[in-house]
Amino acid sequence: MSKKIVVIGSCNTDMVVKSDRLPVPGETVLGGAFMMNLGGKGANQAVTVARMGGNVTFVAKIGNDFFGKQSIERYNEEKINTDYIFSDPFLPSGVAQIMVDMNGENCIVVASGANAALRPEDIDKVKDIIESADFLLMQLEIPMETVEYAAKMACQKGVKVILNPAPAAFLSNELLKCLYAIIPNKTEAEMLSGVKVTDWASAKHAADVIGSKGVETVIITLGSKGALIKEGSQYQEIPVKEIKAVDTTAAGDTFCGTICVGLSEGLKIKEAVVMASHASAITVTRPGAQASIPYRQELTF
Repeated sequence: MSKKIVVIGSCNTDMVVKSDRLPVPGETVLGGAFMMNLGGKGANQAVTVARMGGNVTFVAKIGNDFFGKQSIERYNEEKINTDYIFSDPFLPSGVAQIMVDMNGENCIVVASGANAALRPEDIDKVKDIIESADFLLMQLEIPMETVEYAAKMACQKGVKVILNPAPAAFLSNELLKCLYAIIPNKTEAEMLSGVKVTDWASAKHAADVIGSKGVETVIITLGSKGALIKEGSQYQEIPVKEIKAVDTTAAGDTFCGTICVGLSEGLKIKEAVVMASHASAITVTRPGAQASIPYRQELTF
């Protein structure tokens, strides 16, 4: 029987404009192409878990509107358990505006909407689901108090809590002590550690600082360089092949969701990270958020 994975987080509708370059403040850039996709870090990670073959329940909050209802339909098609996606009667569903340049770099503005109303009292409604899970995966596009509340609830029952601290934010030591693993990118690792990350050596230093706060496993993603794993006192560098990026949106979410599935299947951390690196490498070669996330059968490593 496959292990249970619960993802708590955001779901958005992404409005994407792709152009040759990103505008500077006050500038209008003409010639862009427009796409509308389902996104949100929580939803992206839940979709990844499902496409990688994981048994996933998604906990989120949407608005009582077209975007929210469309999201539910799509998640059901992905075989995600949507029984615990709540609907807010007053707030709209989350929306993200994304600009992508010709090199695949992006900038994003999120109107959180109902995501910001996912509260601890909602988490109480799914207490049994969380406590019976094997893994809990979260991000930071929902209120921090909700993340902390769910992490503590899961940790007390021995559920392995994995946090993708994105977007970057201050994390309390109480939250860090509840984590089985944390997966920051370079920018997030710098905020958490105070260490400027420029290479493998500085990434190890940053991982040491983060690990000293109570997290046994730290996985820092370094973009085109790969990923650094700190597990206890051991380090592993996982380089990646050079790839022409089309759109980096959802690459980190693909990485996190795939790691969760790998670990749920009994893979060692290194094996799960290698698997996740291959999945996210496919993601960056495609436009969009959830549209770019690969299926398990596409992994050929």
